[in-house]
Amino acid sequence: MKILVDADACPVIGITERIAEEYGIPVILLCDTSHVLYSEYSEVKIIGAGADAVDFALLNLCAAGDIVVTQDYGVAAMALGKGAFAIHQSGRLFTDENIDGLLAERHMARESRRISKKSYYKRQKKRTRQEDKWFADSFEKLLSGINSDQKN
Repeated sequence: MKILVDADACPVIGITERIAEEYGIPVILLCDTSHVLYSEYSEVKIIGAGADAVDFALLNLCAAGDIVVTQDYGVAAMALGKGAFAIHQSGRLFTDENIDGLLAERHMARESRRISKKSYYKRQKKRTRQEDKWFADSFEKLLSGINSDQKN
């Protein structure tokens, strides 16, 4: 098992690494050439520029039982299809039960923007400590659940 992080602008890299290190699980951070990452714990893979290049590289490394940290619903869906676990930086687990609805919502929002000819996105609010706690708690619960399943 390994943890793959879609690390372009990911605010939970430090939390992911800290918890993964406690469990002794290797982490691979994937980012494009416009980001500079350094880690004392994780392996860092810098992927050439290009639309979705990081996503494809991550999915090529992904195998059943791995954990993917991403905010991209499409990446999460494909990781689930490979038998991996997927978690959003908010702490929300992507599952076979919720991914279709999330993809449908994304599609409807994109269509709405296309029809209204609005191409801008609202600026996100600054991340809070509470959001970090939600992610940490959910990620820890996921890892402890996987570990207990592997022991049985």
